[in-house]
Amino acid sequence: MSDKVYNFGAGPAMLPEPVMAKIQQEWLNYQGMGVSVIEISHRSKEFVAILEEAQSLFRELTGLPENYKILFIHGGARMQFSALPLNLAGRKAGKRCLYFETGNFAKLASKDAKDFCHVEIAASRAETNYDRIPEYDPAIFTDDVSYVHITGNNTIYGTRWNKFPETGDVPLIADMTSEILSRKIDYSKFGVIYAGMQKNLGPSGMAMVIIREDLLGSAAKETPILLNYTQADADNSLTNTTNTFAIYTTKLVLEWLKEQSGVEAFEKRNEEKAARLYKVIDASDFYRGVAHPDHRSIMNLSFNLASEELEAKFLKEAGVIGLYALKGHRNVGGIRASIYNPMPMAGIEKLASFMGEFERNNS
Repeated sequence: MSDKVYNFGAGPAMLPEPVMAKIQQEWLNYQGMGVSVIEISHRSKEFVAILEEAQSLFRELTGLPENYKILFIHGGARMQFSALPLNLAGRKAGKRCLYFETGNFAKLASKDAKDFCHVEIAASRAETNYDRIPEYDPAIFTDDVSYVHITGNNTIYGTRWNKFPETGDVPLIADMTSEILSRKIDYSKFGVIYAGMQKNLGPSGMAMVIIREDLLGSAAKETPILLNYTQADADNSLTNTTNTFAIYTTKLVLEWLKEQSGVEAFEKRNEEKAARLYKVIDASDFYRGVAHPDHRSIMNLSFNLASEELEAKFLKEAGVIGLYALKGHRNVGGIRASIYNPMPMAGIEKLASFMGEFERNNS
């Protein structure tokens, strides 16, 4: 194994090295308190300061308008698949909710919502194995729809929405788990944006939910208290003992992002990183990209080789030189390089170089 390992895992994903070093530095003695950050009370002034600094940093980095609330909710993005209809479907009498089916997690989101609202599939590209974002008729966004749900970036298939739907007065909801903070976004176009924290934010197990404040107050009476966004807002995400370590780590990631010049700078870097790898993929037929070129993600690059045997050889040799967690998802097989914000260009160059050499040796 190479001494330097680059983690291309889709999630839980790599964290910035300076963040990991800071965690290690403070692990046994947080800010001179003589205890670890994971030992202090979630209601202590020290932890509340961590939580509020994380919220403030996110708002600063994204230009989030003041009429949006930032919540930390248990259960990751998957739990929000149920929480969203419980909190928002009741805004309209018919509880009609439109879902764009653009991949595995988009499909799961609509499946989990069916117990709490009337789900309608707005559009799907299942017939082409989700290799692109589907076309749709804007006339479907009628006033009786509670909300429209999209998955901004599709981790498994390597596609993304390059242009978000214009839904008018119908709230647009976006799962941005695998692309949050990777590109500049006009948050005012959305009713809710949510993200599992294990890719560009921090550890797994929680979600950040950004919700426009006028959408609070519509939760169904059967909504569990820990999934009730209105209650979470009233309690500043401290209705019960929250995952303090995850929020602390997220604060450190946001500090690092700010030190590295912010979201706009990372968007440029991410585009450059993705372009470097797509150039290798497109150079011949040896690597076969999963996503249609017009719909490609800059966070997750999925591709196949000519046979499963060749893919296994690729993964084995990549692992030996420190290119870790490149195995593709079972839905598409092959190879997947997840290149979130913390992935440095050095890791991209090492992978690109290996891909070129592997092709030369196995063509």
